[in-house]
Amino acid sequence: MKENAIVYCEGAFNTTNGKTAHGLVRFTERFEIIAVIDSNHSGKDSGWVLSGKPNHIPILRDLNDALIHATEREVSISTFIIGLAPDGGRIPDHALQAVRDAIRSGLDIISGLHDFITENEILVALAEKYDCRLTDIRKPPERDKLHFFSGKIEQVDCLKIAVLGTDSAVGKRTTAWILVHGFRKHGYRAEMIGTGQTAWLQGARYCVVLDSLVNDFVAGEIEHAVHEAWKNEHPDVIILEGQGSLMNPAYPGGFELLAAGRPDLVVLQHAPRRKEYDGFPGYALHPLKDQIRAIEIISGKKVVAITINHEGMQRDEIPGECARISRETGLPAFDVLENGGEGILDLFKSVMKDEITRNPVAPVF
Repeated sequence: MKENAIVYCEGAFNTTNGKTAHGLVRFTERFEIIAVIDSNHSGKDSGWVLSGKPNHIPILRDLNDALIHATEREVSISTFIIGLAPDGGRIPDHALQAVRDAIRSGLDIISGLHDFITENEILVALAEKYDCRLTDIRKPPERDKLHFFSGKIEQVDCLKIAVLGTDSAVGKRTTAWILVHGFRKHGYRAEMIGTGQTAWLQGARYCVVLDSLVNDFVAGEIEHAVHEAWKNEHPDVIILEGQGSLMNPAYPGGFELLAAGRPDLVVLQHAPRRKEYDGFPGYALHPLKDQIRAIEIISGKKVVAITINHEGMQRDEIPGECARISRETGLPAFDVLENGGEGILDLFKSVMKDEITRNPVAPVF
């Protein structure tokens, strides 16, 4: 049974600092999201705010309004999730106050930030008093539980696709889930390798929160997660969620994913209207063709498609932008959030033969 949850996203919904909340209202296998808290959008439908498509999860002013809403729906709330994803992963003061209020209301607390609530003496004491659980998703395992790269990734013989990005907070995880669900819809066994706290919250069974690990173990944990998913689930395809981007000055993610996860193919997520790296004015986004070339040099594998984030665009601009990117790069371009994953899934049919699902042949692009 899914736990009923309220997501706290005060002041950040529909911004890049609200991406954890965005992921949860779009999709989660772990929770039933009853409401989102953000006074800036109070009274609106969260799906409508994000994409113009209602999902019937309301955005409300505060915790009290969210609890009243749950009572009116005759729903019992068990969990309060911090849906903020600010730079640096620090918990703002207003969120700490909201957490204290939620504990006093008897709710378990889940945080994906770097300020660990399980090490906050005030919150720990409150949780003990009100018999609530505190969970820090980003708290890394003890060192003796971590894995060092061993080379066992070479045993994994299913198709591996990495979804990387040209920036942070650009939609990599959402695209990765759309691919997973698309493959499953077509009868293939697909597994997601989550690499951040939101993927875990959404239900990724094999997940490594990369930005909380000691660097020496990052490659080994990626390899271990991929190998465990392959060994336990016998998938036809594994989708690896990217982090940051190779050239982002603050979040230069992706290298370990390419080196240790050893994907067969790469899909690149890109926001065409962005001119600078998210949160860093003055740091111009590297050209798309340069980012493609960097990925291909490092991995020795091909970027086979561009998936776009349509932020800052009108719906009628999307087809033209996809066509422009295709002309510029020579690669097909898709908006999978707007149009679904069928178009990009067609690219992989030649390597996902029904009669040899465990041993895909190399595609021709």
